[in-house]
Amino acid sequence: MIELGKKQVLTVCRTTDHGVYVGEKEEKGQAVLLPRKLVPEGTAVGDSLEVFIYRDSEDRLVATTQEPAVVFGHPAVMKVVSVSRIGAFLDWGLDKDLFLPFKEQTYKVKEGDECLAALYIDKSSRLCATMKVYDYLEEGSPYKTDDQVEGIVYEVNERLGAFVAVDCRYHGRIPAGETAKPLRCGDRVRARVARVREDGRLDLSVREKAYLQIEDDAEQIMKVIDEYAGVLPFTDKASPEVIKRELGISKNAFKRAVGHLLKEGRIAMGEKSIRKI
Repeated sequence: MIELGKKQVLTVCRTTDHGVYVGEKEEKGQAVLLPRKLVPEGTAVGDSLEVFIYRDSEDRLVATTQEPAVVFGHPAVMKVVSVSRIGAFLDWGLDKDLFLPFKEQTYKVKEGDECLAALYIDKSSRLCATMKVYDYLEEGSPYKTDDQVEGIVYEVNERLGAFVAVDCRYHGRIPAGETAKPLRCGDRVRARVARVREDGRLDLSVREKAYLQIEDDAEQIMKVIDEYAGVLPFTDKASPEVIKRELGISKNAFKRAVGHLLKEGRIAMGEKSIRKI
C-alpha cells in the first residue's frame, strides 16, 4: 500500500516522458509519478527506489527522492518561509512548502522563525504541519541520570514548567522556577538529566549538581553585590521570591552559595544586608 507522508521502497512499473511510475509489486495498477528530474540516472523498469510520498501543488500523489525534513511520527525543526492569511508555510526540503494552519500553531510564528512541528493528514487528505507535538514524542530515551541533552521548548506551563522535545524526539520537562529567565516556546536548551521517570520521561535541569553549581551561584551573588555598590540589601532570610527576582536562583541555592562565600572570607553578613569585603 502506498502511504502518504512516509518513505517507502517502491518498484519502477513503467516509464513516461514525465518520469517513472513507482508502486508495489503486489498491487498492480496503483502507482505514483516520480518526476523525471528526480529519477536517478540509469533507472529501469523493475528497479527498486526509496521514495517519499506527498501531494503536489495540484493535490496529486507524487513521489520524490528528495529527503524531507520531517516524516510521520518524528517531529523536526523547520524554517518558516512565509505567512499568509490562512497560516504559515515551512521549508521541509521538498519542492512544495509544508502548510502550517493557524489552528495548529501553539504560538504565532513569523517569516524566518524556526519551529518544531510534526506531520498530520487533514480532512482533505493533505499533509500539513502541527506544532502540537506532545503526542508525537517518545518516552523511552537512551539517556540516564546526569547525561547532557539538547532540545527545544514546545510548551510552557506556569505551574509545571517548560516541556522540552529532547533531540526533537523524547519527552522532557524543566520544572517551573528552574531557570533565571523564563523559557519561551521555541527556545533551544542544553540541560542535565536530573531523573529518568518510571514512564521513561526525563526530568531536566539547566543547573549543575549542587556541589558543582555553588561556584557559579557565588559569582552571580558577587556580581549583584557589585551592582548594589558593595552591599546587598537583604540576607538569606529574604523571601524566595525576592531572591529569585534579584539573583535568578532558589533560596536553597542562595544559602549554599552565601555559606561558601562566608568561608572564603569574601563577604560579611549583617542583620539586614550582605557586604562585600
